Amino acid sequence: MEAETAIDTSRVGDLVLLDPLTEDTLMQNLEKRFQHKEIYTYIGNVVISVNPYEQLPIYTEEIVEEYKNCNFFAVKPHIYAIADDAYRSLRDQDKDQCILITGESGAGKTEASKLMMSYVAAVCGKGEQVNRVKEQLLQSNPVLEAFGNAKTIRNDNSSRFGKYMDIEFDFKGDPLGGVISNYLLEKSRVVHHVKGERNFHIFYQLLSGGSDELLRQLKLQRDCRLYGYLNREASSLHGMDDAANFRAVQDAMRAIGFSPSEITAVLEVAAVVLKLGNIKLGQQFQASGAEACGIEDDKVVREICQLIQLSETALEQALCSRTVEAHQEKVVTTLTVSQGYYVRDALAKNVYNRLFNWLVNRINESIKVTTTEHKKVMGVLDIYGFEIFQDNSFEQFIINYCNEKLQQIFILLTLKEEQEEYIREGIAWTPVDFFDNSIICNLIEDGKGGILAMLDEECLRPGEVNEATFLNKLNQVYKGHQRYESRVTQNNKHIMDNSLHASCFRIHHYAGKVTYNVVGFIEKNNDLLFRDLSQAMWKAKHVLLRSLFPEGDPQKASLKRPPTAGSQFKASVATLMKNLYSKNPNYIRCIKPNDTKKAAVFTDDLVRTQVRYLGLLENVRVRRAGYAYRQLYDPCLERYKMLSKETWPKWKGSARDGVQALLSSLPIDSKELAYGHTKIFIRTPRTLFYLEERRQQRIQELVALIQATFRAWKCRKNFLQMRKSQIVISAWYRGHAQKKKYGKMKMSALLIQAYVRGWKTRKEYKKYFRSGASQRITKFIYTSLVQKFLLGLKNNLPSMTVTDHAWPPAPYKFLTGPNEELKKIFHHWRCKKYRDQLPPQRKVALQDKLCASELFRGKKSLYPKSLPQPFRGDHLGLKENSRYRKLQAAADGKMVMADSVRKVNRGDGKTSPRIFLLTKSHIILADPKAAQPKTVITLSDINSVSVSRYADGFFVLHIRETSTAGTKGDFLLISDHLIELVTRLHQTVLETTKQKLKLQVADEFLVKFKQSSITVKVVETAEKQGAAPICRKKGSHRMEVLVH
Repeated sequence: MEAETAIDTSRVGDLVLLDPLTEDTLMQNLEKRFQHKEIYTYIGNVVISVNPYEQLPIYTEEIVEEYKNCNFFAVKPHIYAIADDAYRSLRDQDKDQCILITGESGAGKTEASKLMMSYVAAVCGKGEQVNRVKEQLLQSNPVLEAFGNAKTIRNDNSSRFGKYMDIEFDFKGDPLGGVISNYLLEKSRVVHHVKGERNFHIFYQLLSGGSDELLRQLKLQRDCRLYGYLNREASSLHGMDDAANFRAVQDAMRAIGFSPSEITAVLEVAAVVLKLGNIKLGQQFQASGAEACGIEDDKVVREICQLIQLSETALEQALCSRTVEAHQEKVVTTLTVSQGYYVRDALAKNVYNRLFNWLVNRINESIKVTTTEHKKVMGVLDIYGFEIFQDNSFEQFIINYCNEKLQQIFILLTLKEEQEEYIREGIAWTPVDFFDNSIICNLIEDGKGGILAMLDEECLRPGEVNEATFLNKLNQVYKGHQRYESRVTQNNKHIMDNSLHASCFRIHHYAGKVTYNVVGFIEKNNDLLFRDLSQAMWKAKHVLLRSLFPEGDPQKASLKRPPTAGSQFKASVATLMKNLYSKNPNYIRCIKPNDTKKAAVFTDDLVRTQVRYLGLLENVRVRRAGYAYRQLYDPCLERYKMLSKETWPKWKGSARDGVQALLSSLPIDSKELAYGHTKIFIRTPRTLFYLEERRQQRIQELVALIQATFRAWKCRKNFLQMRKSQIVISAWYRGHAQKKKYGKMKMSALLIQAYVRGWKTRKEYKKYFRSGASQRITKFIYTSLVQKFLLGLKNNLPSMTVTDHAWPPAPYKFLTGPNEELKKIFHHWRCKKYRDQLPPQRKVALQDKLCASELFRGKKSLYPKSLPQPFRGDHLGLKENSRYRKLQAAADGKMVMADSVRKVNRGDGKTSPRIFLLTKSHIILADPKAAQPKTVITLSDINSVSVSRYADGFFVLHIRETSTAGTKGDFLLISDHLIELVTRLHQTVLETTKQKLKLQVADEFLVKFKQSSITVKVVETAEKQGAAPICRKKGSHRMEVLVH
């Protein structure tokens, strides 16, 4: 059991529970959790995050749901837990929050900030507007990372600027928008970076991911080795796809609200910065012998000027000369080559820095909150970490100053202020020693004697100013300061340290000793841009670039010296600190496990150094000795008063007595509580969680009570309204019923009176009536109506068109029958008139069509197609063609119809052409080639004809068995004029034999051959296999005809 306990305590999730508590056990706990992929550890409500340098499966949607509305200490340590706790405190308790993410470069601060924002976006409300705001807030990260992050020796995605984002929420906890503040972009990286590092990501992304057309438009080439500002090195970086990231940046800019023209303008400015590094200057001499410089390669300048729409002369003059104003006179001086390169680099740095500031402002325009309602704010700080390089310059000095201020906040809010609060409130307390870095902050930022103040003083001092005079002043002022040292101060103390160069000074920061080289301090602090360059950029017609240099406008020119970079940054940090102090802080302390950026590698010395300067051990000791939660009596009583009958619904005494009475009534150990002068202190979070759980249960009970009371009130109100409505409706209904009843009685009385008066009158005057007068009157009326109807019909007869079916309706019901008869008579008469005027040939044609209609209408699908086709009779032109003289002789002048048909072979189903002649007495089948009769069939020998119901020309002539032609069997024929052929055959047979021809319309029929009979089945198919039907023999007694 002891072994198991030892194993458990060596991997505790909250270091407050670590036993025993030493630096070694704390390091062992962090290392073992790191080896088990448990990268998060608590110190109370402070989260320690160790960078794993690999993707872990702990950020899925399932994990988000697990930590949503969770108990902070009831789940495994995770960054989602502190995010959820901060979000719920903001939403439920109306407390503004800030997330302070600290740690040195490469510790994972940027990823931590993105995880915080993604979690808040996942758990807050949904909706089209809310989702749009969340998408814009999240998509700001890829844009700012592309333009503000770069690969350093310690970190492949190092933030080279500070970012603080205030996310604003409404009363429901849904995001409304936000504001982004940026701090000190490392613009010197634009023109110079050490070997092994990279320039800002956007340059490599643009060259790798830009389309060929885009690169041609920007006058760029894809090879990174062609650009001086990229150190003419290859751009490949393991684990980073620049092309894919460039597409992501473009998508993010569109999601935020950038227009296509704005995106193009931003990329054009970035391309200009990149091409400025390729401008080469050559040495020249003026007539006076003074040294000057000039452009060696006009092509680069020409391409830059084409992009920004500026004349080449204006840009060349701005780069190679300088205008100095003295005593209201302007003097133009030429620049040396070294000065020209300085001016070129200064222009590139300023253009990129101003472009980055413009991007931040443009994003703020899209995500800003327009509503004036009360807003809740959550701030997320992602700022560069503490940096210690081989050569540390002005940028590292400023960055480390900012980290000192953040450490000061942590010390004040978690260590010093907490202990001072216990003393103020009269709580028994054993002080814990810790390092207070105020002495370092004062060394740097003191208004009169701080390093930044002296640097500004040196920059503004008249006369020759250089870094040596600045360093001498520091050595004089801080020669006795315990946190400052240089070669001079060491010599005074007789200390030999060859690592400290004569041009350097060293500060003992909370994170360790850092040696700064003063070379470049004054230049970088001045951050001056020659007025010639500003005016040249303002003259450019490129809208975005022109807007970045408003001071270039001659009408707005000012001789006032701009504030130095150090003073600007100091003011920005002061504003940031004031903002952070106004919010409830939540801490994430990021730790870098190794310098090689490898997964599963834990370097003890490196981590131990970070644990020491972050003050984690002191933080644990303060947490263990102190109280986890404290609150003023008034808000505490207001929040939890419903948990006790004594304090609910209203407490009449003091707030302190109310809180004491409230907590005394609950089963809470008295050791868990301490009553200060103005606040209640709760030792462990578990007690606070117990109060919150009881409060949630009580709120549910109160909500149920309120709902029940409201429903009862609503039901009673509805009942009273229904009761009142029922009384009103009943009264109105009874009145209406009585009125209706009275009306019926009145009508009945009047009716009875009328009948009685009528009966009396008839009785009185009955002797005056003549017998049969009523019948004669009735007959007269009917006659008049009929006469009126007939006269009206005479003047309103329809047209003589046979197809016109219009007819006037009967005006009276008794005339309906006669009116229909008159309609029929008129129609028959009209048809007779139409027939009388027809010529004989037309009458015969119509009679033929009428006969066809009687035979095939509604029976065969081919019939409707034949209606517009006239019956020609002779389809072969027998009279005109001399070949058919023998056939004309055979017809003997009695020819009725001549047509080409195909005879189906009885054996194999194949067809052969035949000439079909129908005469008054015979059917002749002749060979078309010889034009001689082959078969003659007497009309009296034809028994019947069979056809299918489809739109085909297949038919069968059934021959009587007793006839001469019957010995050969029935004939299977195919005709293209089937309707006409069968119709004329029917008419001829009827005329000759006085008997109707039997016509069978079916899909299957029996056909007799010489020795046997077969069944012919007609099958319709969707596939077109030729125009004519296809006959196939299926065995010896079956034939199949395929039609379509």
